[in-house]
Amino acid sequence: MNTSARDLQFRELKDTISQLNITIGSQNKLIVSLQESVTAANAREEEHLRNETALREQIEYLTKKLFGASSEKRTDLIDGQLDLFDEAEQCNTDSATQIVPEQETIVREHTRKPKTTLEEKLKGIPVKKVRIPLSEEESICPYCNTPLEVLGEEVVRRELEYIPASVKVIEYVSVTYICPRCNKEDDEAYIVKTKAPKGLMKHSLASPSSVAWAMYQKYANGMPLYRQEKDWSQYGIELSRTTLANWIIYCADKYFSPMYEYFHRQLLKRQFLMADETTVQVLNEPERRPQSKSYMWLYRSGEDGLPTIILYGYTPTRAGDNAGDFLASFEGYLETDGYQGYNKVPNIKRCCCWAHVRRYFIDAVPKGKEYDYSNPAVQGVQFCNKLFQYEDSYKKKGYSYEKRKEIRLEQEKPVLDAFWSWLDNQHPVRNSRLDKAVNYVQNRRQFLEMYLEDGRCSFSNNLSENAIRPFTIGRKNWLFSDSTDGANASATVYSIVEMAKAHNLNIYKYLVYLLEHRPEAKLSDKKLEQMAPWSQEVIDACNNKVE
Repeated sequence: MNTSARDLQFRELKDTISQLNITIGSQNKLIVSLQESVTAANAREEEHLRNETALREQIEYLTKKLFGASSEKRTDLIDGQLDLFDEAEQCNTDSATQIVPEQETIVREHTRKPKTTLEEKLKGIPVKKVRIPLSEEESICPYCNTPLEVLGEEVVRRELEYIPASVKVIEYVSVTYICPRCNKEDDEAYIVKTKAPKGLMKHSLASPSSVAWAMYQKYANGMPLYRQEKDWSQYGIELSRTTLANWIIYCADKYFSPMYEYFHRQLLKRQFLMADETTVQVLNEPERRPQSKSYMWLYRSGEDGLPTIILYGYTPTRAGDNAGDFLASFEGYLETDGYQGYNKVPNIKRCCCWAHVRRYFIDAVPKGKEYDYSNPAVQGVQFCNKLFQYEDSYKKKGYSYEKRKEIRLEQEKPVLDAFWSWLDNQHPVRNSRLDKAVNYVQNRRQFLEMYLEDGRCSFSNNLSENAIRPFTIGRKNWLFSDSTDGANASATVYSIVEMAKAHNLNIYKYLVYLLEHRPEAKLSDKKLEQMAPWSQEVIDACNNKVE
């Protein structure tokens, strides 16, 4: 069949259109592919920017920790700038209650403590008067040659004289007595021999004063045993660090453990406790490397108005079961930081520390943004500061526990409601410091409001952190414990030292007192209480007065 030129041209055009459609289709696929590549590149760029932001925050945080001020105190207001809480307390949701007017909680202006006078500083210290006499020639009147008489005295100056310590050896000599009459008249004479008092340790130079001094130097002053070894040599006696360590371990286990167990029993009877923990290195632990982390726990009584009890406890790990075993029979409120291991303590109402919450938000504040109240981290700090302001005012006004509970519900509960509402609306960048702060608070929300149930509940865990600080400072000096026995002895002696400090006793005197009285496990709690630091007998014997 013959095909006309027009048909051929039409067919060619048709083929061209088909080819163009194929080309356009491939171009569209290429465009879609490019768009997908661009989208993926944008997502990767956003992820890189988020990671860069998180890393910059981490660098700023570490730089601030390394070179910045360690104190969390700062001035929150700048002259002419309004406080965030002039309006923040009113941003509560509809469920929030009316906030009590601000004038009801005005805190009095801080007044500086009067400077201690010299007489107050020298109170209780013995005074030796050195009178300055005239020479023989000067004591005669130059006009009539009459001897001069004393008219009066004037203190010209005072000097503080240091009397170095000294050591001496005490030999206990047993004396043998015989009846001279029986010795002459009878074939058998009557002979009696005196018995020496029981020593602190058999076949040892250890005495209550020497062991107490070694304990005091290490656990109160942070002086490691190798430096004490050199110190003893200055007094002319060679005592190796091994000998000193054996003294401490033996006496802690033999004489201090009964008091420790008594304190433990009394602690478990309380209703309000606090706890904290920190790391310690023990070189020779069974089946563990020397580099492994062990832990020293701190348990103390809360703000219940009863005598303070402070106890340390060593464990190889940080497992929550350790705290659960130590506080097994305790039933009450337990104030801690955010460590989840404390959830394993049975039969408790757990309270979390607001100082840690504020610390998380402070760490999330970007560099140079401390007073930028539009920044979410700064807003979080302001919420915490408002709660601390209320708590400080209650202490200054001396509110009772009942009044504290009542006023907390009136003033702090609305701030908490506003805080939770604000927190729920925060959507920080993932893995940022603010994201970690928000997650930390959200995961402990129920524990952070528990303190409202009783006025004796602590608002923060600062008391236990202050109690564990002497251990962390001492650890910088002696670095590690050689054995588990040494770690347990350190926990026991630190407990006795901190108990003496909490009750304003002379630490060294209290250590000597216990080593002289040597409490035993078979003694009743009534007898052991007579050797507790709140006992009047102990207070009289171990005060800070210079004898």
